[in-house]
Amino acid sequence: MTRKKIAILGSTGSIGTQALDVIAAHPDVFEVEVLTAQRNADLLIEQAKQFNPNAVVIGDDAQYEKVKAALLPLHIKVFAGENALASVVQMDSINLVLTALVGYSGLKPTIKAIEAGKNIALANKETLVVAGELITTLAREKGVNIYPVDSEHSAIFQCLVGEFHNPIEKIILTASGGPFRGKKKNELVHVTKTQALKHPNWTMGAKVTIDSASLMNKGLEVIEAKWLFGLNPAQVEVVVHPQSIIHSMVQFEDGSMKAQLGLPDMRLPIQFALGYPNRIKSDFPRFDFAQYPALTFEKPDTETFRNLALAFEALGRGGNMPCVLNAANEVAVQEFLHDRIGFLQMSDIVEQCLSKINYVANPALEDYVNTDKETRIIAKELIN
Repeated sequence: MTRKKIAILGSTGSIGTQALDVIAAHPDVFEVEVLTAQRNADLLIEQAKQFNPNAVVIGDDAQYEKVKAALLPLHIKVFAGENALASVVQMDSINLVLTALVGYSGLKPTIKAIEAGKNIALANKETLVVAGELITTLAREKGVNIYPVDSEHSAIFQCLVGEFHNPIEKIILTASGGPFRGKKKNELVHVTKTQALKHPNWTMGAKVTIDSASLMNKGLEVIEAKWLFGLNPAQVEVVVHPQSIIHSMVQFEDGSMKAQLGLPDMRLPIQFALGYPNRIKSDFPRFDFAQYPALTFEKPDTETFRNLALAFEALGRGGNMPCVLNAANEVAVQEFLHDRIGFLQMSDIVEQCLSKINYVANPALEDYVNTDKETRIIAKELIN
């Protein structure tokens, strides 16, 4: 069997490293063609020495010579910078591009990969949040498949296999509730980044973990689901499921529901996306019902965790508003991680940006770029 050649954009992050674990466990199925990182040159070098890709890209130009010298004996091509990242995804040898970059940075290389006819394993939800209509339209035109890597969207995708001809009544995205589930606003005024980074069930990067604590991650997933599965906002529901065993559900027009269950382990949805349409045997830990005698569900508290409501608002308004939501949130999260604003202020910044940025009903790529830039400027002004 011909091995599938994978390009991993963001190989040094949480999703990227776990994807390499999957690939290392199945060398007869996958091989690494491209690895990229923004700043973590040391880990990128280590990964390249282990997996011997055709090419690597280091986003930070200042570290180009370091990476090039380290990999010279292996004859691995080394490139640097944003433009190189957008170019390398178009290599003829690549079969699948795993987009595991953080935030807005995933948009341009994902577009370039789709334009080159590459199937996408998408772990960068912000790409569809920012420019969902543009991305999905382009994917249809190019005959490109987008396989979701987020555990919730992977769950929906898995529930829909064999059901693509049956209309969806609604989907139910599950949320753990994060480390502050059950707390009210007065209890969140003085929470620290250390507290916010302690997710009860998942191990993720800092940005996603903070988003999970504020429920913005779920809001972004709502917008992503709309584009992945061709839904309207009324067809997307969120329910808090603290155990994170049911990863999401689909309800069909006859009232029947399908759910995908499993222990919280991102390697499973990563492997499903990389290997689709085949399920590949794994040694991942198995779920045991005896260890979970009760699976519970509750409504999300959108008064305390306003980001989820703001995401639904942005989705309902459409146009460039989800792009505003994402850009404002990225700035807010970084400022919170640098101890310059409080936890609750993140929602204030997002809300104010949504009211200040001019609405564009049918944005082109240039509009998204300008909206992102303008929103970041305003968000920083609001903080300063």
